[in-house]
Amino acid sequence: MEIEIQNIIKIVEDAAGILSQRDLIGDISVKGPADFVTEADKDIQQFIQAELLVQYPDIQFLGEEDSQKEVDFYGKMWVLDPVDGTTNLIHDYRSSAISLALFEAGKPVLGIIYQPYTKELFWAQKGKGAFLGTERISVSEAGSLSESIVNVGTSPYKKELADENFELIKKVFCKSQDIRRSGSAALDLAWIACGRSDAFFERNLKLWDFAAGWIIIEEAGGKIADFNGMEISPVIAADIVTGTPKVCEELLTLIKEN
Repeated sequence: MEIEIQNIIKIVEDAAGILSQRDLIGDISVKGPADFVTEADKDIQQFIQAELLVQYPDIQFLGEEDSQKEVDFYGKMWVLDPVDGTTNLIHDYRSSAISLALFEAGKPVLGIIYQPYTKELFWAQKGKGAFLGTERISVSEAGSLSESIVNVGTSPYKKELADENFELIKKVFCKSQDIRRSGSAALDLAWIACGRSDAFFERNLKLWDFAAGWIIIEEAGGKIADFNGMEISPVIAADIVTGTPKVCEELLTLIKEN
């Protein structure tokens, strides 16, 4: 069955309306250290999952809020983060996104990242390019860290990595124009794809955090790899580095030296 991306985009945009219900956002559960879920996360996932099931009943579904479910990572599979940036959402920081990807044979073939506060829609399909709304986008022409803004992740669920993470962040800061921390990996990747920033890295990033950004980055001409410079496998968690091809390579050299 052919996937109509405009139908999928409408499902995501409709689901974003749930974020206007602040009472749902105030209903918070703790999943782990610095790891929270709100009723809005759960309701968005339930809404999108139900809509996808009606249209595509034979495609598997993996969402952050049922991440223990067994799936065939090399089969056809939806991967959803209903709210990437839940801590931001709780604090009304307005830097959160819905991130949805479709995987086939272990790789994303479709990705959608929707920022409900700015109503910016980033999307891509395999071989068809990357877009912000209706405008085609591409990564910047930055060829070195010295020309770059680098977004960083701090692995907040793994605070035992803090010393190693911040040592690397300091090295990158000293070699780049500046660093940024948004609190939403999905948005970090979307901003690289449209040229607002030039690279990003984070350890222990979950698949639903970067699944849609993976295909959007690639279709925008960027590179994405693990910390060893290898192609990413469809696993629950990975150490991710991405950006313009040349900046990504320079970052990988720093990571190996760290």
